[in-house]
Amino acid sequence: MDNFIVSARKYRPATFASVVGQRHITSTLKNAIERGQLAHAYLFCGPRGVGKTTCARIFAKAINCLNPQGGEACNECESCRSFNEGRSLNVHELDAASNNSVDDIRNLIEQVRIIPQQGSYSVFVIDEVHMLSAAAFNAFLKTLEEPPRHAIFILATTEKHKIIPTILSRCQIYDFNRIKVEDGVEYLRYIANKEGVTADDEALNLIAHKADGGMRDALSMFDKAVSFCGNNLNYKDVASTLNVLDYDTYFSVTELLLAGNYVETLLRFDEVLSRGFSPQVFIAGLNAHFRDLLMAKGPAVSLIEFTGTLVERYKEQAVRCSEQFLFTAISLLTEADGKIRQSSNQRLLVELGLMKIAGLGQKKNEGIDNLVEFIEGIVETSFDTSIQLPPLDTTIPVPQSAQPQPQAPAPQTVVTVTRPLETTQPESVAPSVQPQPEEPQRAVRTGRSPRLPSLTGLLRNEAKSASEIMSEQEALEARTTSYIDPHCEDKLNFARDKIVERVTKYRKRLGVIFDSMTIEGNTITVTVASEGARDEIYHDKSDLQKLIAQASGVKGLVEIAVTVNEQIRVARPITLEDRLRHLVTKNDKLLDMIEKLGLDAE
Repeated sequence: MDNFIVSARKYRPATFASVVGQRHITSTLKNAIERGQLAHAYLFCGPRGVGKTTCARIFAKAINCLNPQGGEACNECESCRSFNEGRSLNVHELDAASNNSVDDIRNLIEQVRIIPQQGSYSVFVIDEVHMLSAAAFNAFLKTLEEPPRHAIFILATTEKHKIIPTILSRCQIYDFNRIKVEDGVEYLRYIANKEGVTADDEALNLIAHKADGGMRDALSMFDKAVSFCGNNLNYKDVASTLNVLDYDTYFSVTELLLAGNYVETLLRFDEVLSRGFSPQVFIAGLNAHFRDLLMAKGPAVSLIEFTGTLVERYKEQAVRCSEQFLFTAISLLTEADGKIRQSSNQRLLVELGLMKIAGLGQKKNEGIDNLVEFIEGIVETSFDTSIQLPPLDTTIPVPQSAQPQPQAPAPQTVVTVTRPLETTQPESVAPSVQPQPEEPQRAVRTGRSPRLPSLTGLLRNEAKSASEIMSEQEALEARTTSYIDPHCEDKLNFARDKIVERVTKYRKRLGVIFDSMTIEGNTITVTVASEGARDEIYHDKSDLQKLIAQASGVKGLVEIAVTVNEQIRVARPITLEDRLRHLVTKNDKLLDMIEKLGLDAE
């Protein structure tokens, strides 16, 4: 049996052109080689598996190539062949994770002094350089700043923030990006063709997405999937091999939530848990799914890191999701994701969030059903004036021709409607005759049905109970700036102590300010000593208005006026007696001690 070589090593890029997803770096390095503008120290930093060490090796081979072509190594000269065969004496690699002491750096400095026997440069590649100790960094500073002309250092790290600033200032820094999903899919497809493996787009998308921007991780997963599935990679088998939740799970759960079916949603969540996935993995994946659906609704579809048919599936489902549903669902899932680590019952926390989201879908569907039923009712009743109409804001004058018994002429009557919205024929219609009000009524043309109420108002009346409607009307009146409670001043004065208590509990330092407030009508006037205090009150004005209205029972607008008087601070300075009195209120035993020892305020 031939020795198997993993794809990450077998297909490791050998030229700048074959490096995936780092065009901004490879182009810069190639231009530097062509122009002969080589720095003495480079720092390659970025996530794992994105090509830092690979680019360092390609760069080291290219600068020693005897016949470079456009910044690329020729792979034919003696220097390139010795490098490819692993016998080059011009490239030295050091693993700083296991060689991080001062003695290791001293040995490196001794090697720097040796002139290369072949080629122009001795290249020293130090991987995981952030693992060097502080003493090793300090010992390396002088050599890194002024090395011999033939020495070039390439430092590679995944954690740039751990490197001391004096090292960073001596290097040209290159930040490697995470490899995009589409770039990873293209490279995986290239390798699959080379290996004679057939794979669908969704399977490759799953591998690239699971790799989280690292090509080495993606190739390792590819080898694992090939070992399990053989030469035919399909989406279901790859998801099972990598032990990840497939996209179909999130699509189906979203459909159930949109339908408001929380029972089936909880059963599907139980299936996910039985497969060995944690609640946190599920909720994070579902939250990302809703995020991608939101991106798919507009021009931001390019922010979805998927390709092929998967993007079309997101677009199709996004059409059935309203933005309000997605915004609220993302907010609920994000809140649950933040609490799940500290929760003692993670499953219940996720189930509660799913039921809340299913409630959003149920409300949406009920609104559509009510709309359909209402429109059907309009069609049935538009041409039948004998059926009583839903409650209207004003009474409607009905011509005599529209009365059920038009045998004798009679004066114009007014029908007062008191029944809720129904379209069934009542047993007997007995309109009450009332005298014509003083205000002119809008007449209804003979032969036409009376004007129906607004669609929005009727839908709201159908969907909500009478108590909810009354509470909303009261809240609406309280928020309306034109409405003022006629007993506002009396209520505010009566609840003065309660208002100060509530304000003190809300903002302790504001309680002192509102203790000296003056009330006139619906306006509360307070005096502060600085503009900063005034700005603080205005910043919390809406909250203070709601708090004062709740404490006093005022049904209307409560206005807060603030005046600035800088003389307040000098008018009543805090004395030693005030401080002592405050301390005594905090601890009554202090007073006994003062009396026994014969102490005074000073």
